[in-house]
Amino acid sequence: MRTPRMVSITAVLTTLLLLAAGCGGGASPSAWASAVCQALSPWRTEISTLTDRARQQMSAETTPSAAQENLARLFEGARDASETARQGVERAGVPDVQDGESVARGFLTSLEGVRAAYDNAHRGIVALDTTQAEAFYTGVEQVVSTLDSEYDKTALDTSSLQSEELREAFDQVPECR
Repeated sequence: MRTPRMVSITAVLTTLLLLAAGCGGGASPSAWASAVCQALSPWRTEISTLTDRARQQMSAETTPSAAQENLARLFEGARDASETARQGVERAGVPDVQDGESVARGFLTSLEGVRAAYDNAHRGIVALDTTQAEAFYTGVEQVVSTLDSEYDKTALDTSSLQSEELREAFDQVPECR
């Protein structure tokens, strides 16, 4: 028969064990890679879809006001999708590998940069004057060129990933294929 004191000791020990487990080195390489890929997969799909829509919008014959509204909405969607992906990667925590903190920070920094690039593009589009079509579309080209440049600067160089365990995990977990 369990006494109330035994139940409370068991609860305290269980809590301590859970806390101790949480203080370990982080997520296993496979678990971390899986969580990261689960966060990035919908983001890549959304960015691809939004990029295609932006290209269509830029080549469509619409008024500058309509183009501005559509492009602003597309860049806003890309910014929000990037933030959702960043939050997912952040929830993945830190992989339990050498320099895991640095690896996790690299992924987060890259997504923060992408989010900022889309936010800058959104603000740039919204700021354009739509009263003169030629000037507006020249401005759109400049905003997109800046977006491309900022986006390229944020790219995460995974070739420098030093952890063989993480490289294998990214190659093997189904979520990353």
